[in-house]
Amino acid sequence: MSPSIIYNIFMRDFRKQRKRMLLTLVAILWGTMSIMMLLGFGEGLKVQFMKGTVGLGQGIVIMWGGQTSIAHEGFGKGRRIHLYESDIEYLKKNLPELKEVAGEYIRWSVEIRQDDNILSERINGVFPAYRDMRNMIPEMGGRFINQLDIDLKRRVAFLGDDVKKRLFGDKEAVGETIYIQKMPFKVIGVMKHKVQMNSYQGQDEDVIVIPATTFVSIFGDPYLDNIVYQPNSMDNTKALEKRVFEVMGARYKFNPDDDRALSFWDVIEMTRMTNNIMIGIEIFLGIIGGLTLLIASVGVANIMYVSIKERTREIGIKMAVGGRRIYIVIQFLLEALGITFLGGFFGIAITYILTEAFKRVPIESEAIELLGKPTISLEIGLVVVLILGIMGLLSGLFPALKAASVNPVEALRYE
Repeated sequence: MSPSIIYNIFMRDFRKQRKRMLLTLVAILWGTMSIMMLLGFGEGLKVQFMKGTVGLGQGIVIMWGGQTSIAHEGFGKGRRIHLYESDIEYLKKNLPELKEVAGEYIRWSVEIRQDDNILSERINGVFPAYRDMRNMIPEMGGRFINQLDIDLKRRVAFLGDDVKKRLFGDKEAVGETIYIQKMPFKVIGVMKHKVQMNSYQGQDEDVIVIPATTFVSIFGDPYLDNIVYQPNSMDNTKALEKRVFEVMGARYKFNPDDDRALSFWDVIEMTRMTNNIMIGIEIFLGIIGGLTLLIASVGVANIMYVSIKERTREIGIKMAVGGRRIYIVIQFLLEALGITFLGGFFGIAITYILTEAFKRVPIESEAIELLGKPTISLEIGLVVVLILGIMGLLSGLFPALKAASVNPVEALRYE
């Protein structure tokens, strides 16, 4: 049977059952929009959550000193384990599995002055590797702490984007001078804004970063507040954590099985868990949207059954003059798929236009920044097309088989 004949038959049936067909097309359109929008919001949520997770740092583990709970080599339990700057090189030397290691000093409620503006802010003393590990990227025209700043103990400062606004407002900050503990510091950079959903000391947008060596010379802190390390491979961070216990245990004489001597925040594992949760949410939203589309496909099946009933005599004539049953099945299947894909096409097109328009609306809201905007990806489009194909096939298959099973003699007598 030629495509032109199938098309003419489809258009003839459409004109005869215009109202019913239009309602079915609208149902398919609505079902397609529902599943597309739900999957789009799920994808947007997933993308934004992953951005928020990466805001803390990508592929890193944060380590703190703890307190021993097991007696070891003559030392009693309850001994405090402190981290020192020398531990950074020690870990690099003894653990080739580590790609990068950096330490961090922290001091809260430090007096900061810029002209007549006086604030109480958090100061971090860090090393250059901290920039990429903690995703603190400078805005155009500025820079982060470098090795020369460390070696010369320079009085330079890198500002979080929010603390920059509190100090300078809309004015340019790079090159200006602020006073930390009444000592002048030159601003060398401002952090590019990022979404950060997790923190262990406060949001990075609220911090002022200075060279670690400068920090020690001003505040005299003997211990690092934490160490951040980045493994070469993210496949088995638990095994690496055990190796860190062994290496640090040998250095500070604590039992490597003493899990309270050190504490860790595995951001890699947290990212993996977040990704799995987001995939689960996307699947759930897809099922909800799929059920809506399933209801619409029932309407397609109903249309096809009605069409078969009204065309029983026509089917009988075709079969009486030699029409094969497979042609009857193909005809009704193609009609069902045509209705499904026509409604689906308009549904996908409308959803894409709506989501793209929504993304271009300049809405500045913490909720939007946190939850993200709907995102229609190629994968979502392919999933929806696959679901439409299955629904169209199922909604047309059983009516088509019923049409093919019609007895030609009885069909010719049908009025």
